Amino acid sequence: MDRNGLEGRWALILGASSGFGAAAARALASAGMNIFGVHLDLRATLPRAKQVVADIEALGRKAVFFNTNAADARKRMRVLDKIEETLAEDPADSIHFVLHSLAFGTLLPFIADDPEKAVSEQQMDMTLRVMAHSLVYWVQDLVRRDLLVRGSRVYALSSAGAIRAAPMYGAVSAAKAALESHTRQLALELGPRGIAGNCLRPGVTDTPALRAIPGHETYIAEALKRNPGGRLTTPEDVAKVLVALADPAITWISGAVIPVDGGEIIVG
Repeated sequence: MDRNGLEGRWALILGASSGFGAAAARALASAGMNIFGVHLDLRATLPRAKQVVADIEALGRKAVFFNTNAADARKRMRVLDKIEETLAEDPADSIHFVLHSLAFGTLLPFIADDPEKAVSEQQMDMTLRVMAHSLVYWVQDLVRRDLLVRGSRVYALSSAGAIRAAPMYGAVSAAKAALESHTRQLALELGPRGIAGNCLRPGVTDTPALRAIPGHETYIAEALKRNPGGRLTTPEDVAKVLVALADPAITWISGAVIPVDGGEIIVG
């Protein structure tokens, strides 16, 4: 392992099989990192996860992927047990970089004439647990197992929905706002350990998660009009920033929400 660079270090990506997570896995592997990936795919989408693994291994890096629910506590423990077993092969190894990129939530209004068409308490809780609270629980267990060490960093992917309202987006918006809050709190509490925590806030990006949102075509069209760069953000744009921020020499950024949108947020 290169103590001054990324070569041979390990990243853990939650949500590694598509969108931002897959792009980050490939980019970090290209920079020399080995990848632990957690994803949840059924038969129809499993090939995309296998392709990410193949791409990482083609770069000469290690890829250890787990097809499981990252928001389930017992399954989280099983994954962490396997991670510990892998890292035990080299006692000097730890997790240098964690990326939370879980995107699974309820897209329903808060208020509807038909109660069955409004978000339920269970759906709200699930959305917050998967897209926000799970970050805290993973980091807690990584720290308890000494898998995060001085110089490690934790990143989470938010969106402009954390500070804006949109139809059908209320539960996810709440999760993104909570995710940013959790990241700030983690930055505060991890700071004395020398571990950084930050959020990235990408611009509108054509991913499977975006395409699941009702009216996503409108979001894309509006972003194309207002973005100063005249295009959408891509997963690769975000992945390149993550690689730069993974650099062990970058140590003094923590508690921030960093826009990665080509200036989209400043236009309104």
